[in-house]
Amino acid sequence: MHTQQSSGPGGHYAHTIFRKIHRHYSDTEYHRSARTIEKEKYLLFNIPFNRWAMFPTAFIFQAICGSLYAWSVFNDPIDSYIYGLVMNPATGKSTPSAHNAAITFYIAVGCFGLSAAINGPWLERNGPKLAAILGATIFFLGNMIAAIGIYTKLMGLLYFGYGVLGGAGLGLCYISPVSALQKWFPDRRGLAAGFAVCGFGAGSIILAKIPQPLIASVGLPLTFVVLGCCYFGAMLVCLMAFRIPPPGFQVNGMDIYRNKVPVTSSTSGADKQELSDGDDSALEGNMNEKAFQDFMDPGVSMTLSSAIFSKEYRIIYIMFFGNSIAGLVFLSRLANIVKDIFGKDEATAATIVAINGGFNLGGRLLFSTVSDRMGRKNAFFVMLCSQVIILAALPTIMERQVYWAFLLVIWILTACYGGGFGCIPAFLCDMFGPSNIGALHGIILTAWSLAGVGGGLLFTGIYNHLLGTGHTTKDPWVYSVNLNWILGVACVGFVFLLFVGTNVHDRLLPKEEGEWARMRVFGRLVMFGRFGVRWMGAETEESEWAAYVDQRREEEHAVKENPSTRIAD
Repeated sequence: MHTQQSSGPGGHYAHTIFRKIHRHYSDTEYHRSARTIEKEKYLLFNIPFNRWAMFPTAFIFQAICGSLYAWSVFNDPIDSYIYGLVMNPATGKSTPSAHNAAITFYIAVGCFGLSAAINGPWLERNGPKLAAILGATIFFLGNMIAAIGIYTKLMGLLYFGYGVLGGAGLGLCYISPVSALQKWFPDRRGLAAGFAVCGFGAGSIILAKIPQPLIASVGLPLTFVVLGCCYFGAMLVCLMAFRIPPPGFQVNGMDIYRNKVPVTSSTSGADKQELSDGDDSALEGNMNEKAFQDFMDPGVSMTLSSAIFSKEYRIIYIMFFGNSIAGLVFLSRLANIVKDIFGKDEATAATIVAINGGFNLGGRLLFSTVSDRMGRKNAFFVMLCSQVIILAALPTIMERQVYWAFLLVIWILTACYGGGFGCIPAFLCDMFGPSNIGALHGIILTAWSLAGVGGGLLFTGIYNHLLGTGHTTKDPWVYSVNLNWILGVACVGFVFLLFVGTNVHDRLLPKEEGEWARMRVFGRLVMFGRFGVRWMGAETEESEWAAYVDQRREEEHAVKENPSTRIAD
């Protein structure tokens, strides 16, 4: 009896925590008053809001977030400031006596993904503007604490300031404009996502040139103060344009769920919009729109918790991990490879890295825009297939030192890596609906964090082990061994992509007994299971789908008649 009493409170506490987590990841409804909706019709000083205002503001906002990628320019100055310099006998140059500043970047990347995953549902419930304000404020505080840490020469304070707080703030900032753009541009989801994340990549190139002259002018600690204040001010200006569409929003004959809707005669211009009456509450408008979506396409309208634990989301998570691993791990060593394997000088290596950054940006915009026409799954098929072929060929190219071929395949590989970031928001929005995009995009960024941190540590461990066994940095073998496991991860991502069911029939048609997985080949549904491989004909598929829809309608009618009745998942 004593054991039950002692364990009871702990079990109740755990149950309470679980319920709060479940509630957090279940509710993504954003409630707005009629006054707020009316206010959001204007940008500033009675200037009417236009959805295209989100493009430049989101780009600049994301470029500031991309300053995280430029952290490497701070490594040597911080290590030198905190630990001092020692003379390197081999080179005759002074170098920092310790190298710990780079750890800040890994902490920031981890907190970036964690923050995006945790705060995604909160973003959807409170809107992109409030989320961006909170994220920018946390990032600003992180820069201020980092400045204090550097000034007092406390590395732990730097880790907490820029690593924990800065990374967490940037994670929330990153997903805020992407979530809003997916709702404003149902007709151009790929373009909207690609343009936003293109800004993130541009920031790493543009803002990397600022710290060095600033350090020389005002000193290292004040550099973080100046940059933090400038970033914060620019972010506050940009986020004034962040908002989500009003209830009943239509553009080019479709709503935010991409359902085709009749365009009224009162609409005109390239961006036709139809808003709900001012007397209707925001909640009522959202509920009516949601009900219309349920009627049109039962596959996309699902709760956030259902989407997170769905088979399709798990498959996309692994697919995205496979698409990210090569770009994060191998390409981070590009300058070293150009110098050590191909014998080029420092200036040439820096030029190649800069050009490579341009292909990263181009890939983000190119593949995302093209995906609006060819489909998200087909775009990822091209990207992952290209990466698998390139990773398989790279060891031979490096062994034979074919420099032009190396540059060609590396730049294609980089474009495919960037394209994954451009396409993934639109892919998730297509699959699970715009109401869940902020949370799902945030969670899937943990795949990027895992690939960067885990993959980077594994690569470094194998690389250092090979150097310790007699190999040198000029031996292509130290990279080829790592390319083998990177190729394996990319192959796993490619295989999983094939089983992503983008067709609503693939996702909702009841599984046959003993079925394990299904995919579509040349338009026909193919099922794998204990029964082997089974192809479903077009007529059979249509008849089974019609029966399924009729069953769902009957269940929905039963719920309306008896609210205590639940529709089976």
